[in-house]
Amino acid sequence: MSSQDEGLEEEQALGFSTVIASTVHDMKNSLGMLMQAHSALAAKLPAELHSSREQAIIEYESMRLNGMLVQMLGLYKLGVNQLPLQPVHVEVEDFFEAALARYHDILISHHIDSSYSVATEGMLGFFDPELVDSVIGNVINNSIRYAKSAIHLRAWLEQEQLVLAISDDGDGYPKSMLEAQSDYILGINMSSGSTGLGLYFGARIAEQHQRNGVYGHITISNNSALGGGEFRIYLP
Repeated sequence: MSSQDEGLEEEQALGFSTVIASTVHDMKNSLGMLMQAHSALAAKLPAELHSSREQAIIEYESMRLNGMLVQMLGLYKLGVNQLPLQPVHVEVEDFFEAALARYHDILISHHIDSSYSVATEGMLGFFDPELVDSVIGNVINNSIRYAKSAIHLRAWLEQEQLVLAISDDGDGYPKSMLEAQSDYILGINMSSGSTGLGLYFGARIAEQHQRNGVYGHITISNNSALGGGEFRIYLP
């Protein structure tokens, strides 16, 4: 294959990626409008219908779909170097509280208790809150899917890195995922519906955070204090 043909293929691939990214962006906007309309409609429902199973499904799946679209757009922007990192000082307790608040109604409908703790009062982190929040939100969403009755968020410092962890009391991560810690593109699992996209996205966002040559990373384990899986993101 000539260099001209290779260049043409690369240009076509980039063009197709741009089309996909544009379509995903439009889908996310449309979904946002649907979620707003649903919230307005839900507010008019009788109180006894607010916690109905159907209501919970709509809210959960809408947020899950929105999270996947955010990840796809984020990965595209990372691929074309258009996802700038904007770290700021963040109060971790407020960050956790806001993250859980978005899932308040869904957690209640699934009968899941949520809590958070930080190693020191007033703990501050220095990271991009929007990007890290998209990672944490995805993990919370998955935890809701697999937890039995509880989810816990906690933060501490470890070797001068801020660690944010999400634990649940579910059955934990599959052995195949635990064994692939260095490769989060795991392929489609038809039994679980998992593509590994969320973990790959989390790993890439963590990597964007670096200080003095130390890069952020993620880990997963089944050593949760709640007895299930635990996701950790390390931020230098």
